[in-house]
Amino acid sequence: MADPLSGRAKRPVSAALAGPYGHPFHPILVTVPIGAWVASVVFDIASHLVPDPAFLAQGAMWLIALGVVGALVAAMVGFLDLFAIPPGTRAFRVGLLHMTLNLLVTAAYAGNFLWRHAGHGPAGSVGAGMLTLNAVSLVVLGVSGYLGGKLAYRYGVRVADETTQAEGFVAPRPGADRSAG
Repeated sequence: MADPLSGRAKRPVSAALAGPYGHPFHPILVTVPIGAWVASVVFDIASHLVPDPAFLAQGAMWLIALGVVGALVAAMVGFLDLFAIPPGTRAFRVGLLHMTLNLLVTAAYAGNFLWRHAGHGPAGSVGAGMLTLNAVSLVVLGVSGYLGGKLAYRYGVRVADETTQAEGFVAPRPGADRSAG
């Protein structure tokens, strides 16, 4: 028998803002900061491997900025998803930890951007401190991403209920249009 509290966590506070039933916007939006920040680490490392590293260091700096902006947008939608989870539940506690880690990571990346942007911006290889802050922030982001996966795949937050999911596993009627998806 389904718990009525878990059904509440499957619906958004505002479908227009958080995404329709069973298709939330938050997981889509988090790909921007994740991609930007992973690429910034790659650029940081690459800045130590080429003779003229300034373009890579500048690219990493702007990727970090893009990630911060993307994270803030994803956080706004994520807050709506968090409000759909009943307080006092395991899922809510995991959601609070997920949010806290993401906000810490975003603050660390904002600080990293300001550090890099100080003065005239990067002119050579990325410094060891900046690279370390970037890498540690990315590891913490990975832990937070694990928690986000736990919210979706273990606790079913913002995931359509099993009855709705089962519709995708029903064979189409003979002669029915198979192009519908």
